[in-house]
Amino acid sequence: MIERDYNTQRKKMKLPEYGRSIHKMVDHIMQIENREERILAVKGVIDVMGMMYPYLRDINEFKHKLWDHIAIMSDFKLDIDYPYDPPKPETFIEKPKLIPYSQSDIKFRHYGKIMENYIAATAQLEDENPAKAVNTELLANQMKKTYLIWNKDAVEDSKILNDMGYLSHGKLIPNPEMHLQEVNDIFKQQAKKGKITTISNQSRKHK
Repeated sequence: MIERDYNTQRKKMKLPEYGRSIHKMVDHIMQIENREERILAVKGVIDVMGMMYPYLRDINEFKHKLWDHIAIMSDFKLDIDYPYDPPKPETFIEKPKLIPYSQSDIKFRHYGKIMENYIAATAQLEDENPAKAVNTELLANQMKKTYLIWNKDAVEDSKILNDMGYLSHGKLIPNPEMHLQEVNDIFKQQAKKGKITTISNQSRKHK
């Protein structure tokens, strides 16, 4: 029975871009006992690695990088006199830096920070500015839609308007004649978009 040699069963390559042949060369060099022969062999491998990038091989910084790659492929165990200071293993096991996340306080997560920003911006408009009343009604309706995505039951308009007053620090006073969409109308719109399937819709599917 022929024993197959699968890549998944082989030793994991430190730098796959050089291919397995280069890694085998480095592994072989590590078995050479004579120090002078080891350095000569390494220089030969460096030349082969440089041939893979002929447009870079004569650049001094690139040569430095090739020697660093030899150290990495040998798992930093190759005992030779490097022409450059070889990299230290610790450099490659540093803990990843923490990603700073925004710590901004969100009063109501179901409305989101963007909605709070819109409300704050609208609250800064002069009362005489007709855009203030228009934006207030638009924002209130959007708040109601967003609330119903979070809570699929129902919501009173008074709840939405109270939340708007709180988020605007009392600067947005809804007009008594302001019209907010009916809950059923919002459900129908959102069901069409695939966001919400109402109980009535579910019951129809089973009929």
